[in-house]
Amino acid sequence: MDKPVCLITGAGAGTGAAVAKRFSQGGYQIAMLARDKTRLNGLEKEIDGACGYQCDVAEIKEFQEVLEMVRVTQGPASVAVHNAVAGRPFATVLDATPEIFEKQFRVNATALMVLAQSVAPGMIEAKKGAILVTGNTAAWRGKASYSMFAPTKAAQRILAEAMARDLGPQGIHVAHFTIDAAIDTPWTRPEFFPDAPDDFFAKPKDIADTMYYVAHQEPSAWTFSLDLRPASEKW
Repeated sequence: MDKPVCLITGAGAGTGAAVAKRFSQGGYQIAMLARDKTRLNGLEKEIDGACGYQCDVAEIKEFQEVLEMVRVTQGPASVAVHNAVAGRPFATVLDATPEIFEKQFRVNATALMVLAQSVAPGMIEAKKGAILVTGNTAAWRGKASYSMFAPTKAAQRILAEAMARDLGPQGIHVAHFTIDAAIDTPWTRPEFFPDAPDDFFAKPKDIADTMYYVAHQEPSAWTFSLDLRPASEKW
């Protein structure tokens, strides 16, 4: 195929789907990874040039095999987006369990390393590429009920920073996006903020537009860390 490849983990109905649509509109063929096969089938019908791969990134060997399948069938990724996230259940340090904590770490941090190890060699050979990481406010501070989630997102951010310094000189643009907001998804409003006004939420399409822009910045002015929040957000 002559189109560049954009690989996305965590291709859900919110940010992941919006990123897939935006990069498809920009001329990319899309490789979407998610656990939900039904959702992937729906996105394949909605998005031109999109192909879904059922995968749980917490299962490292399975994840590596699917990444290799994408490389063989669609070609090396020009852009890779780590959007997969594990964050539930929320718990205080006394209620946390090591098993859930370790799984969240695998999804949020270890999977990012595995993704980079898969796509970076092809990007280095091409002397260009982008690895984009969707983070959130938890990556910068620990709260009482976030004892399992915040440490894993902080590790993800620091890993991304190390990757940026390691891979940047080799032509690979690594960027971390702090989404300091509730994202407008089909489940966010009814489950957490049923009475919130529309401008309370960050829109997946707007997040995707920003990520697309950053992925195409000129190397003389790359962004690494970018905060995204609605105008009404208190911070």
